[in-house]
Amino acid sequence: MRILVIDDDPDIRGFLKEKLSSEGFTVDTAGDGAEGSYMARVNEYDALILDNVMPRKNGKEVLKEVRASGKNMPVLALSVMCDIDDKIELLDLGADDYITKPFSAKELVSRLRALVRRPAQIILPVLTAGDLVLDTARQRAIVGEREVYLTRKEFALAECLLRSAGAIVSRGTLLESVWESDADHLSNTIEVHMRNLRRKIDGDSRRKIIHTAPGRGYWIGVQDKVMR
Repeated sequence: MRILVIDDDPDIRGFLKEKLSSEGFTVDTAGDGAEGSYMARVNEYDALILDNVMPRKNGKEVLKEVRASGKNMPVLALSVMCDIDDKIELLDLGADDYITKPFSAKELVSRLRALVRRPAQIILPVLTAGDLVLDTARQRAIVGEREVYLTRKEFALAECLLRSAGAIVSRGTLLESVWESDADHLSNTIEVHMRNLRRKIDGDSRRKIIHTAPGRGYWIGVQDKVMR
């Protein structure tokens, strides 16, 4: 899951990035409303964490621009304000939930997970392909009868492929979904992580789950023949 945190407080940005990364999220950050609005409109995110009081553009302005651009990802609004009218205005503009500073990190993560699970028929907690079972809620991967350890990046790669099971996922899509926005698109980081993921999931099995579509990307499934 890729999250964008928009907050002008560097301590809060750093804290949320560290906390959410430890929970398995991929996190980008923006330090003001104008930067955050642009990033939210040109990239694909599973959710936004949005401060209300910021320089250049406040949270309400960012919400208006993001929703006007057609983006419908969940938005969790943050603010030191506790006035009920302020909360209602943010919700009316398109925020999905609201939490007041100072907040509990545990509560914020719980609310964020609840938001990204909606709608339940699309965001499935357990994904499967052949002998592979990926439990996204518990961050567990099981192949056949054995549990395998996946790093956060490997788990995110497997989840991205499984959510598009049977379809080719391009290298660019994997970079945008799994790595932060400042990742080096020319590096071989995907190939390295994919090689490790294959070793752990496919092992020596003749019936492979992860496949390469040369020049186009990767796909996951139990077919024996390579897609053309």
